[in-house]
Amino acid sequence: MPKPMHRSRSFRKAHRVTESGRNVIHYRRAANSKPHCAICRNELNGISLNGGRSRRTNSRLFGGVLCARCTSDVIKLQSRVEQGDIKLNDISIGQRRYVLQLVAH
Repeated sequence: MPKPMHRSRSFRKAHRVTESGRNVIHYRRAANSKPHCAICRNELNGISLNGGRSRRTNSRLFGGVLCARCTSDVIKLQSRVEQGDIKLNDISIGQRRYVLQLVAH
């Protein structure tokens, strides 16, 4: 049975065969992956994996969640919804969530 600290998914299992022929499991801490945009899944620019919380996000609308292109699209859709040009049901489900957040403010 592994140690309790090794039972979480934050450790990756590496199966190894020792020189004596035994099969053992080595546990390695999983490396942090770069954050991705919630809509288009592209990597977010300008976000560091090191440092404090303020370094890991941008201090703008949907910083650390959406990329700049998707943020501008959501803002455009929000203004069109408020003007009555389009309805909320016409927006894709991935973007609708963020448009609703803007409309609520």
